[in-house]
Amino acid sequence: MTTRQILYLSHGSPDLSLTDHPARAFLADLGARLIRPPAALVISAHFEAPGLVLGSAEKPATWHDFHGFPAPLYRVRYPAAGAPTMARQLSEDLAVSGIDARLDPTRPLDHGIWSPLSLLWPGADVPLIPVSVPMAADTATQLRIAAALGRWAATNGVMLIGSGAATHNLGARHVIHDAPDTWARQFHDWAIDVAARGDLGAMVNWPREAPNARHAHPTPEHFLPLLMCVGAMEGRPLRTLHESFMFGNLSMLALGSEAVAA
Repeated sequence: MTTRQILYLSHGSPDLSLTDHPARAFLADLGARLIRPPAALVISAHFEAPGLVLGSAEKPATWHDFHGFPAPLYRVRYPAAGAPTMARQLSEDLAVSGIDARLDPTRPLDHGIWSPLSLLWPGADVPLIPVSVPMAADTATQLRIAAALGRWAATNGVMLIGSGAATHNLGARHVIHDAPDTWARQFHDWAIDVAARGDLGAMVNWPREAPNARHAHPTPEHFLPLLMCVGAMEGRPLRTLHESFMFGNLSMLALGSEAVAA
């Protein structure tokens, strides 16, 4: 069995890199312990597309895709290299499996990528391939795409990272980082259990089976990176690496495969 380096991160607020929070400390500590992979595929909740799109820029820009945050955040640059040759090869290999993956040679790094990775790998020394969440695909297809990405990443010795939010209802968020709401904790705990069991059936039916699913995720884009990381493991478990909350109900859950959690 080929080793799979799978990491799921809840990226939280764009200013996580400037905020004193347990998730910030966790990411910095994890990065110091992780062996640097030669490259990483990063599925970002902020890269929405009808189908599968791979960022193939040679030097992707840092995209400040948000408004109303402190001025220092807009000066942050994360100059990680792209991996256009690898992205092209991945697209070609997926096509053999009947999966269409379009290349986007101008795609920048959105904050779902650079915000957590600037803490994980502050040297920006891991080449990155942004990967979209395929919004128009049904859940079974999303899991099939994820499995293919997981196999390809393992075969090529690269890491697959999903960046989203285990719960994401910004309309219900609190002003301060207080104790989590019951509905958020219940969904968060369900996600941990499903990931630990590698339960793909539960993932297929998540809008119906998960507690408070539609309240935890009024729209699905921030859940899909988690779903796709579970799908990439094809029934193998993802271990819990970190648990905390921001703003009372924004889960900062992090999960990892055995190769990452060791």
